[in-house]
Amino acid sequence: MNTATSHGEDGEKLLILAAVCLAALVLPLSFSGGAVATPAIGRDLGGSATMLTWVTNSFMLSFGSLLMAAGALADQFGRKRLFAFGLGGFILTSFAMGFAPSTLWLDVLRAIQGVAAAASLSSGAASLAQEFDGHARTRAFSMLGTSFGIGLAFGPLMAGVLIEHFGWRSIFFIISAIGVLAFVFGIPRMRETRDPGATGLDYLGTITFTAMLALFTFGVIQAPESGWGSTLVVTLLVLSAFMLGTFIVVENRAKRPMLELSLFRYPRFVGVQILPVGTCYCYIVLVVMLPLRFIGAEGMSEIEAGLLMIALSLPMLIVPLLVASFTRWISAGVLSGIGFLIAAAGLYWLSLIDFSAAKLALIMPMLVIGIGAGMPWGLMDGLSVSVVPKERAGMAAGIFSTTRVAGEGIALAIATAVLAALAHTSLLRIMPENVDGIASRVSEAAQRITAGDMAHAAEILPEATRHALSTSYADAFTSLLHVLIVITLLSAVATFAFLSHTPEQDDEPGAEAGAKKVTDTVASA
Repeated sequence: MNTATSHGEDGEKLLILAAVCLAALVLPLSFSGGAVATPAIGRDLGGSATMLTWVTNSFMLSFGSLLMAAGALADQFGRKRLFAFGLGGFILTSFAMGFAPSTLWLDVLRAIQGVAAAASLSSGAASLAQEFDGHARTRAFSMLGTSFGIGLAFGPLMAGVLIEHFGWRSIFFIISAIGVLAFVFGIPRMRETRDPGATGLDYLGTITFTAMLALFTFGVIQAPESGWGSTLVVTLLVLSAFMLGTFIVVENRAKRPMLELSLFRYPRFVGVQILPVGTCYCYIVLVVMLPLRFIGAEGMSEIEAGLLMIALSLPMLIVPLLVASFTRWISAGVLSGIGFLIAAAGLYWLSLIDFSAAKLALIMPMLVIGIGAGMPWGLMDGLSVSVVPKERAGMAAGIFSTTRVAGEGIALAIATAVLAALAHTSLLRIMPENVDGIASRVSEAAQRITAGDMAHAAEILPEATRHALSTSYADAFTSLLHVLIVITLLSAVATFAFLSHTPEQDDEPGAEAGAKKVTDTVASA
């Protein structure tokens, strides 16, 4: 009887794990699928290039800025309750996006979807930590991480197939249906758990942190349209800096801060925050921008673009597991630095490729980039809790998760602005001078090109041939790859400097107990 009960409980736990993994799967599907769908959304709904950029960035902004706040709410009000609220909200907003009448409405719904995603992921991960212990917990979070990898690897292909046969709206209907499966299988079987010592949400910290990220992202995205020196952009960036200062003051004075700033006194902890920043620029930026180029500039179908993107993301399913076994002989910091060097080499190789050539020529450098990015990707979660005293492991994981997701949104905004500026410069070289309104039209065309909307760019600049526009975009994209190479190399140097010499704390006695403190604040594994 006890054995039967044990098997029954194990079965229930596996269903809970499956539900949380399904909920985690739809997040990268929504992210990468939305990127592939952006050109089709622009053709159908129209909207400015800035509004099309927000299709991805509004989701990443709200998701990244509210992860830690969602964890605190889950502790106070219950993990199961917040998981149900977050997943239910994600399902409803995804379904509603399938009926969005304009790009503006789609952007608003994407922002709400990001809020729901933060709630479901934080509470779902915390629930897994309550259900599993020891090696079973490690395997559970490994499955959670694998779910993310599957979503990133096959999201573009799934989106391409759906767009080709059923239109871009079908992407969000399918995502909503997957969410319903997770809800039906997971919610009835989850136990309600809370943190008895929870003191509530750090409201001032949450507001100032979210405002800082929103103002900065809005300023950077608006810059190509309004100009870096415009009153609007300067005001947004100054207000963002003010909110950052206010956030630091608030957190230093709070009894239970959302973000424990004292952790940044540990040099190795600072080094760990470089890892997600580096992977943002050598990997995440390409997950969004390569489909826009393949579809918009190169004229590929959505299916062709999705198939090509597998080369970039497929290593994420294999490399993290392999590289973890290498830590027996080489430190995680050194392996992460080597990964950045490999990714930089892949980026340089990609910058030499003619995108109109055979697809095999694109696949090989994309594989190299994916392999390189996969090395720190598989190690940085463990490093985030091993480089601080074990009693600070939970807060360290929360900070790291926020750095990762918020950094992705910021990296996308910066890369988009840089590409628009480079495209603008490239277009000016080929356009005739002394034509009325040419400067403003070139600026608008550069933004359209950046969003993968070559058709509207051609309408805005009838003086330029389609070939000239494609060549200008190719030159700008190559220059952007050079910028990404520099950032990736700097990430490698910083990783070697901060993380390669000091012994890993998780090699010390008692580290396993410390790692278990990553229960309620783990937001991504």
